[in-house]
Amino acid sequence: MRHGPGRSGSAGGTLLRVRVSGGRVAAAAARPPAWWPTGLYYGWALIAVLGITATLSYGILSYAFGVFIGPMGEELGWSHTEITGAFSLASMVAGVAALPVGRWVDRHGSRALMTAGSTLAALLLVGWAEVRTLPAYYALWALMGMASAAVLYEPSFAVVASWFHARRGRALTVLTFLGGFASVIFVPLATWLVEGHGWRQALLWLAAIYAGTTIPLHGLLLRRRPQDLGLEPDGARRAAPVIGESIGPQPVQRCVSVGVALRGREFRWLALAFALSALTTTAVSVHLVPLLVERGFSPAFAGGALGLLGLMALPGRLVFTPLGSRWSRATVTTSIFALQALGCVALLASSRPAAVWLFVGLFGAGFGAITPARAALVAELYGATHYGRISGVLALPLAVARAAAPVGASLVYAAGGRRPAGYDLVVLLLLILSVGSAGAVQAMRRREAVGRSGECPSAMADVAAVRCPACGALSGSPPRSGRRTRRRCAV
Repeated sequence: MRHGPGRSGSAGGTLLRVRVSGGRVAAAAARPPAWWPTGLYYGWALIAVLGITATLSYGILSYAFGVFIGPMGEELGWSHTEITGAFSLASMVAGVAALPVGRWVDRHGSRALMTAGSTLAALLLVGWAEVRTLPAYYALWALMGMASAAVLYEPSFAVVASWFHARRGRALTVLTFLGGFASVIFVPLATWLVEGHGWRQALLWLAAIYAGTTIPLHGLLLRRRPQDLGLEPDGARRAAPVIGESIGPQPVQRCVSVGVALRGREFRWLALAFALSALTTTAVSVHLVPLLVERGFSPAFAGGALGLLGLMALPGRLVFTPLGSRWSRATVTTSIFALQALGCVALLASSRPAAVWLFVGLFGAGFGAITPARAALVAELYGATHYGRISGVLALPLAVARAAAPVGASLVYAAGGRRPAGYDLVVLLLLILSVGSAGAVQAMRRREAVGRSGECPSAMADVAAVRCPACGALSGSPPRSGRRTRRRCAV
């Protein structure tokens, strides 16, 4: 089969001419699984799968951890600092592991990685139930950090970036909304299991729930990219080559190489913005209860405020994530950080219950929208092709910030003279960090070099009517007319 010269077809299109010798053109595209309803985009099945597994992963591997601190300390004689130090270690390991995880996802997809990660996490939960010594406990949680890097949001967001373009905001809204139920479901469940069966048996139950749900979902249902099923992102069907078919202009998707992305000042501003945000949100989640108790509120009131903070993340995701389809992602992200800054102002200005609830509403809504905003912003700036590696590099400073925030806030509290002024200084610092996050996003927005240098080296290419099997871009032998057409290669 030889590709002849291109001729002008429809506006902006190229006419495909195929010469066939001794045979017929056969183009049998792959199909979604036979049980999947015809006409319904399979990407939404992946969103449902990842929403369920993210709920279990965050609920069991992260939010439920606090339930086990007290019972473990009573039985093993370990301090709270010794127990929670392992969790900080896991956060650091997860940040470092995000680099090879991102590289794997870009090259091979998320299916094998997330299946292996969920298997490892289930085995480590069983090991946690049998732990007796502190070194073994820390070694176990170092491995748990590796498993977390493979099953939490980062590889899931890479799937979203590949399967959705125009509807990416909607997909992220659904995924993170489902994941927002992690604490609502698994903190009460873990508490009930610990009270009824003890902490060791509770971990075995959670391991069984986790393995029985996440391993088959990841292993059987995940797919790498829509092109493997004969689809385009957002559900468009890929047309098979036909003699005389006119191939219209293809939508241009940004493709920024990893080196270009990491060398750009935009990435540094982006990393700074979300690292400061990670410091803020982690410090609040750890210190809000003692802050409110110190101000004279009851422990029940303080615990209720923290629980409502997590619940307010759900409407925050529903409101802010879809706005990215109407406004620029940078504008939406800046407004999220500004909302959190206003919440800090309310908490700093007054100690009345109304000020606390105002803080919870404003800060919680912003807290819920930060994660999908980061995913959407990275995909919008750099494209889906190298999303995993770029996002993995970005995850490292975030992990460092999350690990440093609890201790850092405690040091600021001590420097402020402890009660009552200590936590006022902490809240003031959180306000400054929130404003700094918003300012960093605006500084990144002013740097528009990404749009000028974001093309792959083959961005200027002669078009012939052959689609790249990896990304669907047009490539091949040059047309005789010498006409050149801009494209961005996603290979």
